[in-house]
Amino acid sequence: MSHEAERRVAVEAVLKACFLCAEVQSAHLSGGVVNKEDRSPVTVADFGAQAVVSDLLAATFPEIPLVSEEDSSPLKDFHNSRLKDGVIGYVRRYSPHLKDEDAIFAAIDRGQARGGSRGRFWTLDPIDGTKGFLRGDQYAIALALIEDGRITLGVMGCPSLPLHSLNEESPRGCLFVAVKDQGTSMRGLDDPSGKPVRVSALSDPAEALFCESFEPSHSSHDQMARIVTAIGAKRPPLRMDSQAKYGILARGEGTVYLRLPKNKSYEEKIWDHAAGMIIVEEAGGRVTDLLGKPLDFSRGRTLDNNQGIVATNGLLHERMLEAVKSVINSKEHGAGSREQGGKSISDF
Repeated sequence: MSHEAERRVAVEAVLKACFLCAEVQSAHLSGGVVNKEDRSPVTVADFGAQAVVSDLLAATFPEIPLVSEEDSSPLKDFHNSRLKDGVIGYVRRYSPHLKDEDAIFAAIDRGQARGGSRGRFWTLDPIDGTKGFLRGDQYAIALALIEDGRITLGVMGCPSLPLHSLNEESPRGCLFVAVKDQGTSMRGLDDPSGKPVRVSALSDPAEALFCESFEPSHSSHDQMARIVTAIGAKRPPLRMDSQAKYGILARGEGTVYLRLPKNKSYEEKIWDHAAGMIIVEEAGGRVTDLLGKPLDFSRGRTLDNNQGIVATNGLLHERMLEAVKSVINSKEHGAGSREQGGKSISDF
């Protein structure tokens, strides 16, 4: 199956969301933030991006449900009227036919599908890396198509990611596209001509560039440091928000991405990894959990059958799994390593 129609619409939807988010970010909205129950910030851009992507997907593929992060309930709280007005204004600008606020709320709430092991569904993170977005750093709009529990298409827009190299001045804004068995390509947001990308051919762990989450609440930086030491890597880790890290791996700039949960009970959300995973794998890399198990997207809205993430160029994958296992099982990093608020990774 070529997925040409799905690819075309997914690219159009993600690009529209990228331009909306970039405009919101550049406007430096004040007061356009509300905290969800888990205290992660939600902005006008999160809701706006979800609305415009959901609306376009529904118009083209009404039979395919959407699994996404947000719901419209915060916008219906009268305390958040300024946030609601901002969302409605931006959505109407990018999807002019969505004039009625109830239609906008319905587009957002369409993302509450449950997913599962049968049939097709989209999964969307309207802004992955919201705190990076608020700081003016990296964030991503990540959309994937899952069929019978397997990812078949991924599109990821990274409006702040330099197009050529993190170490050089270059135009910002990248779009990664991957289709099962068709490879991964990268293009600029304003340039329809993409080029194939491949993971790094590096096999020496001493030269590997490790990527990890910027936020210490998302991944254990302490564990990461021990693993970097265990494998003999010499370069300091690159800390970056969002699934943009998967893009860095896919285009060969990074070598390893580790996500090391600080709490054993934490369940990764499928929208946080689906697009990034296929983008890396179709570029020649490999993605598993910390135990080497394939990520299981057939379980609903979370990866409850997996723990943590190991993404590599493939050549270093087994050595990374061994290093992770070694650190996890080390007596030195045993009972005394428990972190406040829950169990550490050493409890696995």
